[in-house]
Amino acid sequence: MTTPTLARFSLRQPEIIPVGLKVPVGKSLRPAIKKIVDELKPEKVILFGSFAYGTPNSNSDVDLLVIMNTRASHKDRSWAVSQLLLPRPFPVDILVKTPKEIEEDLKSGDFFIREILTSGKVLYERNK
Repeated sequence: MTTPTLARFSLRQPEIIPVGLKVPVGKSLRPAIKKIVDELKPEKVILFGSFAYGTPNSNSDVDLLVIMNTRASHKDRSWAVSQLLLPRPFPVDILVKTPKEIEEDLKSGDFFIREILTSGKVLYERNK
């Protein structure tokens, strides 16, 4: 069995330190993603929003789309990811969807999901 590996990624502005915290997002993001990957075994983790697009500031949160196979409710799966990031290394907004939900969103023309998938940064993708 192979160990999951995170994609090589860098942030355009890794030195941004969120208000009230001491560690730049560029140093705390990789360990946070590794924790999600190790514990929940998602299919994919995508960074979107200002940190992905190079426009963050000290008030920005980290936006993550976690794609994973699960039968848990939206609330329970978001809670599971959220609990892994305690104490919070940075302000975060987490969206958790199943591959089937992503497929349905794309078929229905969901612009938000399409934008995340086309413009976001893939931080982790499971080898098939």
